[in-house]
Amino acid sequence: MDDSLDLEFAVTYRHRIFFTEGAFAAGNRVLADLFAGAKVIPIVDAGLANSRPGFVAEVAAYGKAMGVAFTRPPLVLTGGEAAKKDSAVVKAALAAIEADKICRHSYVLAIGGGAFLDAVGFAASTAHRGVRLVRMPTTTLGQGDAGVGVKNGINTFGKKNFTGAFAVPAAVVNDLALLASLDARGLRDGLVEAVKVSLLKDPVFFANLEKDSGLLAAGNIPAIGRAVRRSAELHAKHIAGNGDPFELGSARPLDLGHWAAHKLESMTNHRLTHGEAVAVGLALDLICARELGLFGVLETERSLNLLVALGFKIYAPEMHLDGGAPMLAGLEEFREHLGGQLTLVLPTAIGKSTQVHEMAAAVVRKAADELRARDQQPCVARS
Repeated sequence: MDDSLDLEFAVTYRHRIFFTEGAFAAGNRVLADLFAGAKVIPIVDAGLANSRPGFVAEVAAYGKAMGVAFTRPPLVLTGGEAAKKDSAVVKAALAAIEADKICRHSYVLAIGGGAFLDAVGFAASTAHRGVRLVRMPTTTLGQGDAGVGVKNGINTFGKKNFTGAFAVPAAVVNDLALLASLDARGLRDGLVEAVKVSLLKDPVFFANLEKDSGLLAAGNIPAIGRAVRRSAELHAKHIAGNGDPFELGSARPLDLGHWAAHKLESMTNHRLTHGEAVAVGLALDLICARELGLFGVLETERSLNLLVALGFKIYAPEMHLDGGAPMLAGLEEFREHLGGQLTLVLPTAIGKSTQVHEMAAAVVRKAADELRARDQQPCVARS
């Protein structure tokens, strides 16, 4: 006799994001109140530890002063894209979680860039099938996008984020003061995600980025803080409100420019940062959208001009490697990551978008050729 059960249940998640400045200053209670006497293992990005001498000691001193039950001095692990290239950081974090007896009522405090948070977050999401994670992004990219999301993972089989898990962090703490140690490239990197999300969701934000582009390009921290704050809000509200936070469908509603960006990161062996690759991919998608009659000429020029004004290059020579065939292969890899049919998001106006399910190779090649021509004539004004 055939039989079955078909049950449906819902789980409610709470996604908390705190914005502060000087989280480890004496008297700042954001972290102390979050942890409320629970055990905490602090894990710090080596890049941050090296760029801010004394930071590790500062974290330890905060724990002592505020009564936070750190299980050890901050554990320093490899940061940057190297954190995701293999399982070394994940294994080191898991070993520390096991050694310190971190349980589901304890916390992992991960402090670092987006790639570092991805790797440590993957470890936290798999230990005991998930222990509580507090993310502290230390880059503009992390604070405005990657760090406020619910995705974790590392790169395996030569594919970005092939191995990973979805897990809502117990909290995200964005500390503006942590951006002060970034160089110009690091400060700029996350601004491309602000441009992207403004193109998809908020024309007023886009106009503000245009207005503040000089300050942003110059590394003005208050202006960058405003941009990162709004970017984080738009990304987080989408995760919480779009009905598919764990990407069970085939849509990629926030991934404008990302199919090409993911491919370019690997093709350039990470010569391009994630933000720099997204800038190129964004420019490519914008021109494709214009060629398909979806996005206006004026809006396309405004968008490309904003990317350039912020200091991004919008062309990478790897786009034309082997006639563009490796680049075009990124479309299928992008589809394969979620499965189902290819789904790309493209703008229809600043603040509005649509989804398309195919992209002709001829359109991509034409857009890439145009970006190369623009790159060869950088002084030509366009309006």
